[in-house]
Amino acid sequence: MLSSKTVDRALIISVEGELDLHTAPPFKEYIDEKLANNSDIKDLVLQMEKIKFIDSSGLGVILGRYKLIKERGGRLIFVTCSPQVYRILKLSGMQKIAYFTDSVKEALSL
Repeated sequence: MLSSKTVDRALIISVEGELDLHTAPPFKEYIDEKLANNSDIKDLVLQMEKIKFIDSSGLGVILGRYKLIKERGGRLIFVTCSPQVYRILKLSGMQKIAYFTDSVKEALSL
């Protein structure tokens, strides 16, 4: 399940369930469509508190979206990751390219 809103120049995506081989393609298409329809979007904020599992397919899609955001001069920001998901993101090196916050308000103030 995906939902989104745009605040200032940030696209805030709420993700729920699992981000894996089956859900990564629609996740990618959803974000790509939002970015294509609004060239003012600079930052990508992913609300992760309802993600239970993420695999390499999900990580690949997130990395691809990071590259798109970086081209716009923006940032990738993860909000409220569960300990399990945070561990996977950290092991994959995401902490080197992304920000991690505890709230959307904090993410928007970076």
